Amino acid sequence: MHTIDLSKVKEATRTRSERPALRGFDFVEFYVGNTLQAAYFYRTAFGFTPIAQAGLETGLRDRTSIVLGQQDIRFVLTGALRPDHPISASVGLHGDSVKDVAFAVDDAESVFEHAVSRGARPVTEPEVLEDDHGRVVRAAIAGHGDLVHTLIEREDYAGAFLPEFQPIAAAAPLAPSLFRTVDHIAFSVERGTLDEWAAFYQHCLGFDEVYQESTTTEYSSMRSKVVQNGEIRFTLLEPADGRRKSQIEEYLQYHGSSGAQHVALLADDIVQAVRHLKASGVDFLNAPGAYYDMLPERIGAIEEDVTRLRELGILLDRDEWGYLLQIFSKPVQSRPTLFLEIIQRKEARGFGSGNIRALFQAVEMEQTRRGNL
Repeated sequence: MHTIDLSKVKEATRTRSERPALRGFDFVEFYVGNTLQAAYFYRTAFGFTPIAQAGLETGLRDRTSIVLGQQDIRFVLTGALRPDHPISASVGLHGDSVKDVAFAVDDAESVFEHAVSRGARPVTEPEVLEDDHGRVVRAAIAGHGDLVHTLIEREDYAGAFLPEFQPIAAAAPLAPSLFRTVDHIAFSVERGTLDEWAAFYQHCLGFDEVYQESTTTEYSSMRSKVVQNGEIRFTLLEPADGRRKSQIEEYLQYHGSSGAQHVALLADDIVQAVRHLKASGVDFLNAPGAYYDMLPERIGAIEEDVTRLRELGILLDRDEWGYLLQIFSKPVQSRPTLFLEIIQRKEARGFGSGNIRALFQAVEMEQTRRGNL
């Protein structure tokens, strides 16, 4: 496991003018066992549209990638073409999983140098990619576990994705647009490393710590911190002492290291989105039945029909700014690791902390069914 040098990242001061300019999520890349089948799944189940590809046809001899898009979201599905490739080893260790959470930046070289000077490990030195559609500057640093953060400076690039890719002929969407952007990504990290990785994002990439919490149920416990830089938000989760194995420990066991536990997709109409997803075969966690009986007292007045929310299994939480609606899928691959969250915000800025206990209880019921609690 890569660790960071806290003597480098713990500097005395950091003004806002020193904050690296991260514009938002550029893409999320998954290493998968079969790119065609994974693309079919995310297209038919979640409504993504293929927009670009790279592989043998574009001169790559060792791997293949398919880019899927939906409004501001880009998922990149990458698989190896050889059994001895590092991507094959990654899939063997982790299963299908998130490898790269890429940031859109104005100056890839300066963000890279800033992060490395403060303790981040370089993965790819700044490089220029060019084709007939323009130029892209790309660099990358290591995160926790095997995670990579690529820095993408697109300038006025007009191609489908990156110069290494060719566009895929436009296909009719299989669903109405369900999601607008990536709301946040949650990472499970090894016990005892939560503070270290929160410090990494703060001091190397200019995030602020905006929230922390400890959650305990009858059986398990965890600590969490939320770090944010502009529109990029990460929830960091660490197992804590409990009577039995927590969902964070189960993730770490089956993933083999720290990594992305879930990706949250922002919806404008979560009721419509969940109805479509369920009709497409997506399975969701079920909240305990008493959860909805307590909603009026806990949440107060809302615009939605609680009966409809109960039927779909959508959760609600309120903070000082407003309320949010959210629901969590079951794992989207065979291992009990990565899942997706669907979230709609009604002015709320939080992450559903009031639902964490309900989520833990729902996951614990699934763990019991799997024999892992």
